[in-house]
Amino acid sequence: MVEPVRPGDVPDLTEFLRGADLTVAGLDAPAVRLWTRRDDAGIAASAGYELSADGRHALIRSTAVRPDLRGRGAGLAAATFAVDRARESGAATAWLFSRRSGAFWQRLGFTRSTTDALAAALPEAQQVRLFRRTGQLDREVAWSLALRG
Repeated sequence: MVEPVRPGDVPDLTEFLRGADLTVAGLDAPAVRLWTRRDDAGIAASAGYELSADGRHALIRSTAVRPDLRGRGAGLAAATFAVDRARESGAATAWLFSRRSGAFWQRLGFTRSTTDALAAALPEAQQVRLFRRTGQLDREVAWSLALRG
C-alpha cells in the first residue's frame, strides 16, 4: 500500500534515502510530495516530486527501493507512481537528476537534458538550490520527459 509521507515520517524517510545515497534536502518543503510503500521490515520503496511555482514542471525525486527488493519491479512501480502523480497534478514536463541510473529512467521515456534547462524550469527546487550552493550542479546529469502530448 502506497501512503503519503506525513511530517512524522520524514526522519525514517531521511534515513532510508541516505542509505540509498540520495539527496535529502527539503523533504519537508511544501512543494514536495512524497510517498512510501512499507512492509514488515519498514520502508520498502519511496518516490515523489516537487512542483515548480507555476505548476508546469515537476522534479521527480526521492525514488528508491530497499536493496533486498531491487530487481523485482519495485523501482519501476515507484518511479511510475511519481511520474503519474506529477502528470495528474498538471505538470507538462517531468525532470530529474541521475548520474547513475540513466538507463533505468530511459525505460520510462526520459531523455538526457542539460542541468541548465532543468535549473531554468525549476529554479526554486530544493535540489537545484542545494546543487547551486554546493557547486554540484555542473557535475549532475539531468533528464526530462514530456508529460503531455
